[in-house]
Amino acid sequence: MKKMINQVDNVVKEQLQGVAKAHPELEVSLDPMYIVRGERKAAKVALVSGGGSGHEPMHGGFVGKGMLDGACPGEMFTSPTPDQMYECGQKVDAGEGVLFLVKNYTGDVLNFETAVELLHAEGTKVQATLIDDDVAVKDSLYTAGRRGVATTVLAEKILGAAAEEGYDLDKISELAKKIANRGRSLGVALSACTVPAAGKPSFELDVKEIEFGVGIHGEPGIERRAFTDGDTITGDMMREILDNQPYERTVRRWNNDSGEWQDESWVTESLEAGDRVIVLVNNLGATPQSELYMVYRKVAEILEPLNITIERNLIGSYCTSLDMQGLSITLLKVDDEMLSLYDMPVNTPAMRWGC
Repeated sequence: MKKMINQVDNVVKEQLQGVAKAHPELEVSLDPMYIVRGERKAAKVALVSGGGSGHEPMHGGFVGKGMLDGACPGEMFTSPTPDQMYECGQKVDAGEGVLFLVKNYTGDVLNFETAVELLHAEGTKVQATLIDDDVAVKDSLYTAGRRGVATTVLAEKILGAAAEEGYDLDKISELAKKIANRGRSLGVALSACTVPAAGKPSFELDVKEIEFGVGIHGEPGIERRAFTDGDTITGDMMREILDNQPYERTVRRWNNDSGEWQDESWVTESLEAGDRVIVLVNNLGATPQSELYMVYRKVAEILEPLNITIERNLIGSYCTSLDMQGLSITLLKVDDEMLSLYDMPVNTPAMRWGC
């Protein structure tokens, strides 16, 4: 294994030290580990996300004006701990409450729920919203239900703008729910990633194979398929995304009045002619930008005759899986409110416009 690291145990710590030196506008804590905005707007809902490291720039690269107020990085592909989330939530709370944005992985969900309860116990208004947009599988090695992947990036941008605009905790939580029910993603791997602690690829693929529906930790997807060509693979991915039927699941939501978790039934929305979308073609780690644009070209060709309008696009590295060669495609159905918030200024290490 050849990687630009020193000791395996210090990878995340040294990464955070680099972030602190490169971005003095951010505050970086090493114990417990979290990143927060240096200048935080008073009297707004604070937005916090997090998860295992190895998916950079998600989430730390999205801390700043117009996106996250804080991010909690765990060790490589490992959930952050409740104390990280709790102390980060304390740090960024401006009196209007804290919204945790949680990808659906069992460790993340359990630890964020603990942090919600701890913050509530000290009088902080708090809510958590689950992102579970991966249409590849219903259950996986890491989840009960669908995995949370790149819709998280678009959610962080839109919700971050909503917080800047003064949405209260209830309103921003409902918007988060709408985004969660409107986003759908699928990933494909041409080769596996190498986790530093393991020292070898997380799975093996024959030179003529792909993992169709791969997870961002290298979890298996729908099936191993024969490698064909870019247009065929993209067409297969889009067919899986577009044909996916509404998905109903039970989601736990926090009730600040009663101090209890309550079950809600959520159903994903279908995509139909006349709908508008944001398209994210995301590099999973080692795919050239040129290939991502070739994929986007095919995505646009597929959507045009279906009368589904691409309103905005993102093409690049946003939700990676270390050095995995592969990509994911995300479609988020949007309305005027979501587009207006998406277009608002943002200034973070990994996303910047309008500033």
